[in-house]
Amino acid sequence: MRPWILAEANYGHVKQHPYRVAVLPFGATEPHNLHLPYGTDSYEAWEIGSRACEAAWQRGARVALLPTIPYGTETNLARFPLALNLNPSTLLAVVRDLLVSLEQSGIQKLLLLNSHGGNDFKPMLRELMPQTRVHLFLCDWFKGLSADVQRSEFREPGDHAGAMETALGLAFFEHLVVRNPQTGGLEADGGAIQKSRFEAVNRGWVSISRPWHLLTTNTGAGNPHEATAEQGHRLMQVLVQRLSDFLVELDQSPLDESFPMTPRDPMVQTLPTR
Repeated sequence: MRPWILAEANYGHVKQHPYRVAVLPFGATEPHNLHLPYGTDSYEAWEIGSRACEAAWQRGARVALLPTIPYGTETNLARFPLALNLNPSTLLAVVRDLLVSLEQSGIQKLLLLNSHGGNDFKPMLRELMPQTRVHLFLCDWFKGLSADVQRSEFREPGDHAGAMETALGLAFFEHLVVRNPQTGGLEADGGAIQKSRFEAVNRGWVSISRPWHLLTTNTGAGNPHEATAEQGHRLMQVLVQRLSDFLVELDQSPLDESFPMTPRDPMVQTLPTR
């Protein structure tokens, strides 16, 4: 039994060693070019979450990795077979229900570990904040947590099934990565994407929900062919270190009146508003 993984724990252990922090991973079920499995996002969430929770547990944090939610918002991939969609409102309902159980079980802090770019959880945090006593945190690991490593490791990390995701696949679920039997290379296209007709969208000044069947050829966005397993291992090392550091700090931080902010200096007076 790995006690930081709730699915492997038993009631006897949970009674005697109550958890204080929970991590809820979110993946997806969707195509990833021609070479990565439909469960890529879920595999990534599990590999990152289990390693980070293990490292935090070994440093004394009472953290539980909850089972991964394997579905996400897929409305812009609806033209592809078996891109299984849960609307944002459905995901909100799922998290809201789980929060009731977590709060009743004494969990005080919850980290949403998101591995799917189609999920937008920040509005959810704002809506749930006044509805629960569980303090909510969000980590989209493919954004800020790994941004500097992406720049140093990958010439082009890619947006979906590109070099970064392929590197993690080669490192941690290589048996599911499809290779060409003749060449040994990846069985994938180059991940080229179609530009918008609007320059403001291409420059990032205006955003849209991109129709994936028009954006891509085989769902991939970003060239996967330069990826290596070594890159995936180096990326994972940084992700686990940073995330486990946070989980330890989160577990140890007291739930005082200032949480999650630093205590206000009593010597500093705030100016009255007019």
